[in-house]
Amino acid sequence: MDLITPELRLQLLANGKASRDAPHFDPYPAAKWFGPCGAATWLITELDPNDQDTDYGLGDLGMGSPELGHVSIRELTSIRLMRGTLGIERDLYWKANKPLSTYARLARLAGRIVD
Repeated sequence: MDLITPELRLQLLANGKASRDAPHFDPYPAAKWFGPCGAATWLITELDPNDQDTDYGLGDLGMGSPELGHVSIRELTSIRLMRGTLGIERDLYWKANKPLSTYARLARLAGRIVD
């Protein structure tokens, strides 16, 4: 499964440009990625227009300390689980219902990403 469809790439790039131009830009996450056999989850808001391998969002590796930051698409797609049969997936049915700052605040309080 592709983590980023062409349509999603356009949306993430637009958010990346808006974020660069407006420091207080607080978009809703455009994608949710997860490890299918663990607690790792990423809520992604933007793609760096100058480096289309670098996404930004809220990451939670399932260790009680979710954080905002950058993640490499190449690194995530290289992760292989269950003896190489599974990889990181995109939640096809998830839709954000609040801006990233709210997800981050709630995640820090709960120690994990909550919806």
